[in-house]
Formats: sequence, structure tokens, C-alpha cells
Amino acid sequence: MALAEATATDSLQPGARTSCTYAVQLDSVSKTYGSGKNEVRALDGVTVGFRRGTFTAVMGPSGSGKSTFLNCAAGLDQPTSGRVVLGDTELSGRSETELTELRRDRIGFVFQAYNLLGALTVADNVTLPVRLAEKPVDPEQLASVLAAVGLAEHHDRRPSQLSGGQQQRVAIARALINRPDLVCADEPTGALDSRSGRQVLALLRKIVDDLGQTVLMVTHDPVAAAQADTVVFLADGRLAGEMPRPSAEQIAERMTHLGEA
Repeated sequence: MALAEATATDSLQPGARTSCTYAVQLDSVSKTYGSGKNEVRALDGVTVGFRRGTFTAVMGPSGSGKSTFLNCAAGLDQPTSGRVVLGDTELSGRSETELTELRRDRIGFVFQAYNLLGALTVADNVTLPVRLAEKPVDPEQLASVLAAVGLAEHHDRRPSQLSGGQQQRVAIARALINRPDLVCADEPTGALDSRSGRQVLALLRKIVDDLGQTVLMVTHDPVAAAQADTVVFLADGRLAGEMPRPSAEQIAERMTHLGEA
């Protein structure tokens, strides 16, 4: 099962010992913006853990807290209260420098915009996180990652010479180059045509099944979410249930009634 909420035997109480069974855990995480009458509670006491080697999709209506959820899980945003644990490392309370290093070394990011540098080759874009960390590039790891995403023969091309789907594959390869604890994908098929989108989703499925990666994906698309092991639903900043291995039709039906009493 991809997702496990706190239970009597698998608790995430504050101060509890964390388990490396999970790639990332959120413990009573709340996030508010503004203050007083302008305060907005984007997340409200969310406790959940995502097991290693699983693919989870996060869905909810606009304003449900999906982006805030992903940002907190990835260490891009600090919760107002509660804690986030990446593997066995607590993120809450760390300095921005420490968080930057953790994100660079242990979290891979895939966004709707590919965020590639046009002046760099495929290989240079993929290895950018390694070089920014001033570490040597492992040629075997680079070759392995490029082969895994189907770009072995395109390592010396520039992004402008690739299709949108291929550019997103470069972004996925870049996310994998450091063998991260967690790959966070934010609407990864949002800018792609349906064929390219299916290929990217199949690749995300492959890196979980074949490489043992952990993928946490925010999406509004039931077809995309149906590729996941589990779909987690958010409504008004709170967990609103989950569905294991649902069809796109089941997801769409659940979304229609999400938030109803």
C-alpha cells in the first residue's frame, strides 16, 4: 500500500521514532498564510506517510491544498506547525541552506514546465544537480539514467531539438540522477499532448516498478492519477480519503462528490 495514515501500530505522534520504511512522512502538518481576518489555512493537521517504492497521486479541487502539500513534503515550504520527515531526516526547523542541500541531494523534481537550460545539452541538463553540488559526474550513472528514460541516443542534443515529451523525459532523468529518496512531480503532463502525456506517465510508472523510486505526483487529471498505486484526496486542506489502484472513471466520480457532507 502506498499510503499509511497514523494507526495504533504505525504512529506518527510528535517525537515518535521515524521509520525508514517511508520515503517521506507528514506529522500533524498545518500551513497558514496571512494573519487575523486574512488568515488562510492551506493545510490543516495532515498526518500521512508514503512508503518507499510506491507511486501516489494527490488530487483535490482548486484550493484544496495540493500544491502546499507537495511543497511541504518536498521541503520547499516550511509548515506552520507539525513536522516533515524525509527518510530518517526531519526537515522542520532546518535552515534554508540545509534545506537547499537536502532538496538537491535527496529529492528529485519534475514540473509542468520542464525548466531545462537551452544552452546545455541533454547530458549537461541531467547532471546539473551533481555539478552544482561540486561532485564528480558518474558516467555509468548518467548512461543508466538516460537509458532508463529512453534518451541514450540524444545525450548531446539541445532541448530545442527535442519534442515536449522528450524534454519532460530529460527533466525526469535530472530528477533521478542523484538516486533521490523522493521524486515530486507537479502536473508533469499538464503541458503535453495526450500521446506524450501517456508516455511520461508510463515512464513514471516504470521508474517505480523497475528502479524502486518513490513518486509523489499532484495532478488534476483522473487518467494520470489512475497510473498510481494509490490516489490521495484533499479537501479544504485536510485528507479526504484514498483509493487504491482506482480507474480513471472511479477517480472522476470521487472528485465529483469530494467535499460533500
